[in-house]
Order: sequence, then structure tokens, then C-alpha cells
Amino acid sequence: MTLSRVKASVLHGARDLRLEERELGPLGPQDVQVAVKTTGLCGSDLHYFNHFRNGDILVREPLTLGHESAGIVTAVGSDVTALRVGDPVALEVGLPCGSCRHCRSNAYNICPDMRFRSSAKAFPHAQGTLQEAITHPARWCHKLPPAVSLELGGLAEPLSVAIHACDRAQIDDKVAADVLVLGAGTVGLLCAAVARSLNQRVAIADIQPDRVRFALDNGFAHAGYVVPPTSGGTIDEKLQRAKNLAEDIKAGSAWREEKDHGDHPGPQRPFQFDVAFECTGVESSLQTAIYATNPGGLVMIIGMGNPVQTLPISAAALREVDLRGVFRYRNTYPRAIELLAKGNPNLPDLSKLITHRFQGLGSIPRAFDTAARVKDDHGKLVLKVMVEL
Repeated sequence: MTLSRVKASVLHGARDLRLEERELGPLGPQDVQVAVKTTGLCGSDLHYFNHFRNGDILVREPLTLGHESAGIVTAVGSDVTALRVGDPVALEVGLPCGSCRHCRSNAYNICPDMRFRSSAKAFPHAQGTLQEAITHPARWCHKLPPAVSLELGGLAEPLSVAIHACDRAQIDDKVAADVLVLGAGTVGLLCAAVARSLNQRVAIADIQPDRVRFALDNGFAHAGYVVPPTSGGTIDEKLQRAKNLAEDIKAGSAWREEKDHGDHPGPQRPFQFDVAFECTGVESSLQTAIYATNPGGLVMIIGMGNPVQTLPISAAALREVDLRGVFRYRNTYPRAIELLAKGNPNLPDLSKLITHRFQGLGSIPRAFDTAARVKDDHGKLVLKVMVEL
């Protein structure tokens, strides 16, 4: 049955969420209507919720957030043959123009006219998935096999970021490499997980000890390092701290992976990092990534932070360390779903990333409040917060 109106969670200002009814767009011949069942909250959603902006992107009209989603097909357009009513799907919510040179070369993620649900970059904004149902092109709805739950289907979106980052880093399972992941949030942990699934040796670093411990306890990384908190200083002092931190991490002064070696920190073979994934957007972290990476290596810039940063460019240029951007993903959902369905001997249990679940549209403000925390009121680590409708 095709719906014409749905309830939606709508952001009108910083921390100002309201439940409203809205019209659904008409069901075109190549569209499907999907009842949204699960949506994971992302860092960009949190920025919009708290500040009504994401960096220099300002919200200019009421906006529904959410884009890490899966649901059930409830209606199909007349030309749709690959999907049927009742099919579970993961939603790829970017809507590229399909005709620019980037789209024609299959690099649709960098389409300049991309409309991405829950992003305020395009205007009018493409409304997100924290609503009862959406009308969406069938092309961007990926059927889930029985082995993949709707909840795991919601992880296909951040998992796609990690797969695309490994693609851009040219990591595969044929050549061994040492990989450094800076930032043990959801995306950092997924980058570590995908690198592990490709038989790479992975170290992870974060300022939060519990996140590093989670990565080690659950097999996301072989070694971890807790970054000491610092602040202030001159540019030279900050760069020296980043250099010292890089040397400490490379020396292996880190915990061993508890899953394989027990809870006994100790020395191990020094790391020679061929690739560093910077997943925080923090200036000092990107500085550390440059210093930690081998000559001829790659620094993958995934985290989005201050658009103007002071970086040791000569330390990169003189060692031919490439800085390579990562923006969302392209052509990754089928592989993400296959990985979720079939697993991999080296892949950790990704379901453990979902630490908190909230039920219904009315719970969304509490879900955002929880997502902003490192730990909840009971001392439990907060990683991925999922809203179930």
C-alpha cells in the first residue's frame, strides 16, 4: 500500500526536534516506497542536531536527519523488477545527478550536484530517514539476504565508508601492510575491521582508553595506543608532540591484542605503517598520521574537522607520503552486504558496534543525547546508537 503522508522527526534549530506529518513524494515508475525500520546516528547528524550546522554547511530550512538506514519495501513503481513488496533493503541515500563527468566515470560520490539525505549542502535539502517511510529510487535500494538483519543493514552505510577508504588506499589481501587507524569511533573501528579482513596488521589509537580497550577486546585491532591528552603550545611544540607520539606508536609501546595474547601489555615488533587512516578530523591527529607513515606511504583523510589546519607538509613531501581524501563511498554497498552476510575469518563481530537502541520517533532526542556521550549513565561505552521504528 502506498502512503501519502508520514510522521517525521524534523529539526527546526539547535536541539529543536519536532514530530510532524509531511507529504511523501509521488511514487515514480523507477521508485520504491520503503518503511524505515532502523537508522544509526552519525557524527554529522550530531553536528546538525547540536549546532544546526555541520562545519560551514548551514541548515536553511527544517531538516529531517538520518542516513544510515534499512527498511522494508512497501510499494514498487511500475518499472521496478529487481525488488518486491516485503523485501528488506539497505538504503544508499546519496542521489547523484547521473550525467556529469564524475557520474559518467562512476565516481558518483563526488558529483557536484549530489543530493544526500540529511545533508544541508544542497538546497532544498534532501530530507533524511528519521521518518516512517521514504520514497527512493529503486537503484539505490540494496536487497538484504536472510543472513543480514535490518539492524546490520543499517551498518552498511558506515561500513561502505571503510571499504571505500581501503579501496582508495589500495589495500587488498595479496600484499601485507601495517595499518594505523587514528580514532576508535565507529568509522575508525570499521576501517580497522575491513583492514583486518584483508589480512593487514592493524594498530589503533584514541584519546579514550575504553575505545581502545573495546577494539582490542573484540578483535578490531592487533594493538592499541591511548593518546595522552594535551593542549596549548606553539606550532613547533605541537608538531614535536605529534612527532613524539608517532614514534611511540611505531615503537609498539601499546597493548597487545587481548583476544589472541591475553591481557598483558608488552613489547612487540615495531610497526612500519604503510597506510594511516585519520578518522578524527583533529589537527594533531593528522599531524601524527603524517609523521607515523612510512616513506612512500599513504595518509587517508577521513575525519572532517576544522577546514584550516597546520600540517607538516615538508615531512610528507620529502618522504613522498601522499595525502588522499576519502568522501563517503561509491560502488561499495554490494560488497558491504556480502561482508555482513558471509563474514570473514579475520572480521570481528560488527554487531558489537551497536551499543544502544532506542524505539520510536519520540525517542530520538534521547538517542541524540546518548550519541553525544562517551559513556552512558551506567558507565557503558557509547559507540553506535540505533533508532528502531
